[in-house]
Amino acid sequence: MAIFTVNAVDRNDQGKGASRRLRREGLVPGIIYGSSEPKAVSVIARELYRMLLEDGFYSSILTLNLEGKEEKVIIKDLQRHPSKPVVLHADFQRIDDNQKIKLQVPLAFVNFEKSAAAKAAAKFAQEASTVEILCLPKDLPEVLEVDLSKIELGQIAHLSDITLPEGVEIVALRRGEDHDQSVGYCYAPRGAKAGK
Repeated sequence: MAIFTVNAVDRNDQGKGASRRLRREGLVPGIIYGSSEPKAVSVIARELYRMLLEDGFYSSILTLNLEGKEEKVIIKDLQRHPSKPVVLHADFQRIDDNQKIKLQVPLAFVNFEKSAAAKAAAKFAQEASTVEILCLPKDLPEVLEVDLSKIELGQIAHLSDITLPEGVEIVALRRGEDHDQSVGYCYAPRGAKAGK
């Protein structure tokens, strides 16, 4: 798993005017919350933008370096500008090794090419790219795999088909079978003949 370090500084001035000033200076206003008092911070925009390009950033435990003091955090929310590629605000949540965290983790659809459906020219349409999980920080997976090696034409892949490491739960499935949503489906493309 990749290790990400977010460099931050204390932020004392708050409000819209102060936030605009920070952004002009190449900083993104943010907040760290959880376990103790919330703390207003600023992070270096160009460093944050570089990390945002990495898929693993969103589903990793981050090291937040606040003026030499390190804390383990996860990214909880990013407020983005509606029309520009700019992050307006970042929310970080502190991590307690003994408390479960909820986080969106990417899905990887694997082994479709090994399925009988793929060999019969079927296609797979992905409907979800992430899933919300609950686990202890030590059990956090970088990605969850959906094994499609046995999928058949017309079959729907559900949340319950995702291979889960020990200690990891899918939040929606905790609510019952009615919440076993589709993550994708196997179909025959137009003009393709069914069968062999």
